[in-house]
Amino acid sequence: MTYSLCTIYIFDIYPTGVYPVCMNFELIKRQAQRRINIIKGQLDGLYKMIDNDVYCTDILDQSLAIQNSLKSLDALILERHLNMHVAEQFSSNKDKAVKELLRVFKKKQRNS
Repeated sequence: MTYSLCTIYIFDIYPTGVYPVCMNFELIKRQAQRRINIIKGQLDGLYKMIDNDVYCTDILDQSLAIQNSLKSLDALILERHLNMHVAEQFSSNKDKAVKELLRVFKKKQRNS
């Protein structure tokens, strides 16, 4: 069984019945990899700015941009996790899913 939006066959990777709905996880993976490459470039730029003694507020602006990029990456990874694992856990192991989501939420609150 295949789905038109899929670039992978989820049933070939996971046991039958684990993920009944095919989602385009490869697309999300590529988006995450692209964002990581952008972040690498931003970090290289920040390093050069510090090395070249660029004005402090400009360095801070770059640092804040990197932090925002990381938050964007976090949101993408969380979306993938919710679609890939949590949706299934709620039907098979609701307590585990709730505990896991609360743990992530609490960590996010500490880092805000």
